[in-house]
Amino acid sequence: MTGLLTSIQAALGLPHTPIPFTSSGALPSAFAVTDLACASIAAAGQAVSELLQQHTGRLPSLEVDRRLASFWFATSIRPEGWSVPPLWDPVAGDYATQDGWIRLHTNAPHHRAAAESVLGTCADRAAMASKVAQWAKTDLEQAVVDAGGCAAEMRSWAQWQAHPQGLAVNAEPLIQFSAGSGQHAKPWKGSVAQPLAGIKVLDLTRVLAGPVASRFLAGLGADVLRIDPPTWNEPGVVPEVTLGKRCARLDLHNNDDRAVFESLLKDADIVLHGYRADALEKLGYGVAEREKLAPGLIDVCLNAYGWSGPWRNRRGFDSLVQMSSGIADAGWQWKKADKPTPLPVQALDHATGYLMAAAAITLLGRGGSARLSLARTAKLLIENGAGTDEALRAEDENDQGMLIEQTPWGPAHRLHVPLKITGTPLQWTLPASELGAHRAQWW
Repeated sequence: MTGLLTSIQAALGLPHTPIPFTSSGALPSAFAVTDLACASIAAAGQAVSELLQQHTGRLPSLEVDRRLASFWFATSIRPEGWSVPPLWDPVAGDYATQDGWIRLHTNAPHHRAAAESVLGTCADRAAMASKVAQWAKTDLEQAVVDAGGCAAEMRSWAQWQAHPQGLAVNAEPLIQFSAGSGQHAKPWKGSVAQPLAGIKVLDLTRVLAGPVASRFLAGLGADVLRIDPPTWNEPGVVPEVTLGKRCARLDLHNNDDRAVFESLLKDADIVLHGYRADALEKLGYGVAEREKLAPGLIDVCLNAYGWSGPWRNRRGFDSLVQMSSGIADAGWQWKKADKPTPLPVQALDHATGYLMAAAAITLLGRGGSARLSLARTAKLLIENGAGTDEALRAEDENDQGMLIEQTPWGPAHRLHVPLKITGTPLQWTLPASELGAHRAQWW
């Protein structure tokens, strides 16, 4: 645990202060997933603590609960009388090829259409499996990617380290900071109870890392406005990640909506985005344009496969990066399974989300940007070594908060928050909401 936390603290420029972790046990995994959960959440908390010391002269103490951190890395919402929709499209998943395994990510309709443009229309997993079995894994991965889809063949860590993209991302820092001038810094309007009050966060991210980051910022008092394209939906995660936010839709191919977007950007303090490395550039909102529209803007972005190398613009998700980087292969061997074995939770997404939040908080008052990637977080996890078999105590009703969250789908509880910051409760004033439920304007 110490190694993980000190690596993250060093990447963020935070003091190497020990942070206590309470309770015991861990998620069963080939890797130390619970340690990663605790360390990333702790680092986000430490960034808050350092911010408060800077403005109040007082350094609040922190602690992180291992069980609750593990649970939050899966899901924090506990519906009452309703269910969250399934996380995965019916044909998403791992398939045997002629010479190994491949994962197809088909949750978005256009990603499923891309895979089916290569493989033919598939009514169910059995139909997909019979078609995938006729392909070599590397050929199919490339064909689906070329069609605009999302796929990853299973590689070992050794194969990934020898791969041009593995070499590129492994040479990158965990967090790539670029310094701001600090000349547009705004006065701090927060308090110990709400350190990020008065901070406007424009959230352009989707499943799952970026929304975890903005949810954390919202819990500290930030005004978070999430913007999605007109038809985008991710029903399996919306109730989990829209807590504390307002959610609007804009079409950045429409001139009126572009004008609204630019006015939002001008007033934002932080922008979070998880588009592929070239996507905002293609929309006319590259780094130079964003800096011109909003001088001093804190710009925190992530992608799947890193910021250099041949795959820097490749579509990707947590489950695909686990396949590419050797995690699913190592899990297979650890479990002695007959198929790829991913982490028990989408830990790369969640951990990267807390690191994004921590990076944004450390940049307050001086501006600048930070870049992160799921693949670089994977390297951090893999190099930290093996997990443990010490089981977590099962969840019970005492792990849930008393408050009822009135969501559009029905009432729900949330699990208690794993992070305690003395005097600074993580609390959200808005329940989870549907995408596009609000107007695209700041409060």
